[in-house]
Amino acid sequence: MYQFLSTIFKIAVTSLIVGVVLSAIDITAADLLSKIGLTPESLWQHIQTGVTWAIPNIILGSLIVVPVWIVIYLFRPPRA
Repeated sequence: MYQFLSTIFKIAVTSLIVGVVLSAIDITAADLLSKIGLTPESLWQHIQTGVTWAIPNIILGSLIVVPVWIVIYLFRPPRA
């Protein structure tokens, strides 16, 4: 868990540094998005569509995966 949190922290700090540098040279997120043909609103719409699609599929998959994982966990031999 420590390694995961450490990685998340490193990504956050690096993103902050890159954001400060880009801001200092007057580059905005809207500028970068416009270069690839998106607007902040259309990006937000794509994210919402992705989440709307993903959540029901995650729940559906977990209805099978979680019980199978529990059974496997219960029948595993004990560790020393």
